[in-house]
Amino acid sequence: MREKRSISDRPEGWGEVPEARHVLPVLHPFRVTPTRFAPRLRARHGLLLGICAALVASSAWAQAGAAMLSPLAVIVKWAPLLLTGFAFNIAISLLAMLIGTVAGVGLGIAMLSEQPILRRVAWGVTQFFRNAPWLVLLFFVMFLVPFQLTVLGIRIPLPDWVKATFGFSLPVMANVAEVVRGAVRSVPTTQWEAAESLAFTRRQILWRIILPQCVKRMLPPWMNIYALVAMATVQASIVGVSEMLTLTAQVHAAEGGRPELFAPLYGFALLCFFLYCYPIDRWTARMERRFQIR
Repeated sequence: MREKRSISDRPEGWGEVPEARHVLPVLHPFRVTPTRFAPRLRARHGLLLGICAALVASSAWAQAGAAMLSPLAVIVKWAPLLLTGFAFNIAISLLAMLIGTVAGVGLGIAMLSEQPILRRVAWGVTQFFRNAPWLVLLFFVMFLVPFQLTVLGIRIPLPDWVKATFGFSLPVMANVAEVVRGAVRSVPTTQWEAAESLAFTRRQILWRIILPQCVKRMLPPWMNIYALVAMATVQASIVGVSEMLTLTAQVHAAEGGRPELFAPLYGFALLCFFLYCYPIDRWTARMERRFQIR
């Protein structure tokens, strides 16, 4: 048996808290550093850029002499023609995006096929066109596709802008296929399992349940691809398509090839593409925040 000791038997100083020999350091309150966000470009920034380009061009024209039209007057004079070429760029980009999207959806679904041969062939086609330079693909289509086709005795002409559209649709097809494959893979497997438990076939699950959920996942990257295609259509000028950049070079030559017109004319083309593509970028960022998957 252990003996019980009374309080009087306990040693002196028992239970007293000894004085701390060292003073603990005092923690100062945490100071939150405000996060600095990158400045956002607005429409007024593009307007200021255009004004600065006009001022620089005007100073160059003043040094060259006032006998000729000023760069601003040249741009105003040829603006209808240049904007027609810009509209042609937009038409090429829209058609290429339409063809590439239709083909890319089918190719992306083929990459998810249960048949190994079809899946591997689709994967190889996607990787080839996705990793090939766009300009090289454009050259291949322009010089390997004939200028006309004969179907049942009927000759179907293929102008340069049609072949350029098909050339741009090839990388679009590959990128859209990868977007479709990634979007389908991002859907939880429980969706497939729940649909299979309800006796849906694989085709019904894909088209009625999975793909409708993938639309909001695919839309932001799809819009990014379109912005890239719209900016890449200027490469068609290298193969002789009369789009905005080709017309800009022709306008420069028609005005005597004056050096002071080089920057204003091509700056006008740059400004047109910026004013077209930048709202797409902002809209894409807004849709990403809206459709964010939690």
